[in-house]
Amino acid sequence: MKIYWQLFTIFFKIGAFTLGGGYSMIPLIEREIVTNRKWMEPRDFIDMLALAQAAPGVIAINTAIFVGYKIKGVKGSLVTSLGAALPSFIIILLIAVVFTDIKDNEMVNRIFKGIRPAIVALIAAPVWNMAKSAGVTWKTAFIPVVAALLIWWLGVSPVIVILGAIVGGIGYGIWNAKRKQKVD
Repeated sequence: MKIYWQLFTIFFKIGAFTLGGGYSMIPLIEREIVTNRKWMEPRDFIDMLALAQAAPGVIAINTAIFVGYKIKGVKGSLVTSLGAALPSFIIILLIAVVFTDIKDNEMVNRIFKGIRPAIVALIAAPVWNMAKSAGVTWKTAFIPVVAALLIWWLGVSPVIVILGAIVGGIGYGIWNAKRKQKVD
C-alpha cells in the first residue's frame, strides 16, 4: 500500500508544481523514477517515453500510466494517472473561478511572460537527455534536425517523416550488415 501512496504523491507533486505542460514534467519524472528511486532503468524510461509520446493523449498522463503500469500494473497506472491529473484539474477549476477577474491585470501578464523562458529550458533539458540516451551523436544529429525542418518548414506530414525514417533505418541496417559481411 505504501508504494501506491508514493506513486500518487510523486505524480501529484510533479503535476502541481510543474509549469509548461507534459514535456516539462519529463525531467522531473525521470529524476524521481529513474535516478532517485531506481524503479526503472534509463533505457526502459526512454523506450516507455517513446510509447507515451506515440500513444494518443497527453504525454504527462501517458507517461504516468506507463510508469505506474511498469511498477505496479493496472492499479499502479490508475494511481499515477490520478496523481498526475488531479492537480491540473484543481488548478484549472480555481483559475476558472478567479481568472475572469484578473485576466486583464498587467502584473499577471508580466508573470506569464516571465515564466516562458523557464518553460523553454524545462522542455530543452529532457530533449537533450533523451538525445544522449537514444544514442544521438554529432554524426547523427542531422537526422532529427532534418525531420524537424521537413515538418516545420516544408509542411511534410509527421507520418511521412516517421515512415521515411523507418525505411531509412531498415535500409541502413541492411547496407551495414552487407558491408560487414564483405569485410569478414
